Amino acid sequence: MAGHSHWAGIKHKKGRADKERSKIFSKLSREITVAAKLGDNNPDMNPRLRTAIQAAKQANMPKDNISRAISKSEMSGDKNYESLRYEGFGPSNVALIIETLTDNKNRSASSIRNTLQKKGGRLGETGSTSHMFFNCGVLHIDKDKIKEDEIFELAINAGAKDCSTFDKIFEVITEKEDFYKVKTELEKKIDIFEYSSIEWRPFTYIELDKDQTNNVDEVLTSLEDLDDVQNIFTNANLKNL
Repeated sequence: MAGHSHWAGIKHKKGRADKERSKIFSKLSREITVAAKLGDNNPDMNPRLRTAIQAAKQANMPKDNISRAISKSEMSGDKNYESLRYEGFGPSNVALIIETLTDNKNRSASSIRNTLQKKGGRLGETGSTSHMFFNCGVLHIDKDKIKEDEIFELAINAGAKDCSTFDKIFEVITEKEDFYKVKTELEKKIDIFEYSSIEWRPFTYIELDKDQTNNVDEVLTSLEDLDDVQNIFTNANLKNL
């Protein structure tokens, strides 16, 4: 989708495939472990874990990796991760929201700050960019899975905020607090989602030229390479990547 701000929608540079796959699996494993530790290790009883496992399967993560990540949640000596949000600005003053799962917030803050400074950006205070975004749940359903009138009715009855139709998918938007409740309701009719996550979406996008887009892409790539970083959101329109 044009303007989609979630890192999953940003094309990675050629030649990075193996490195990126390992990095992505590591981040997905961490989310699975944390979700299992915070709730039930049975995905049927834990919507966050179920969503994390679905994301892992969509990334073609092996079943053994998923099982190991769940098992790690039961190890008392395993690291305890915190979900922390950092806000800042990249090149061309684009706004950034950076979500982390970290066992060392000082390391996370330092590495993010240094990365931004090297690329012409800066780390901001809490609230410096989040007011430019709204926090919401996002669900994508393949149009072959369900009819338009059916998904609209289902979404409304489940408590969704909005439902839109695009070229190949239906997009259901929820309040952040309602995401897992709505998703659980939709799962009664839909077995597989094309995508599902909680996002920060900008109220308006900044249009960039080709050089500016490449500069923003560089800082996003550098941030994504940091182990603690899970998700990055920006108000830059990256449709040309």
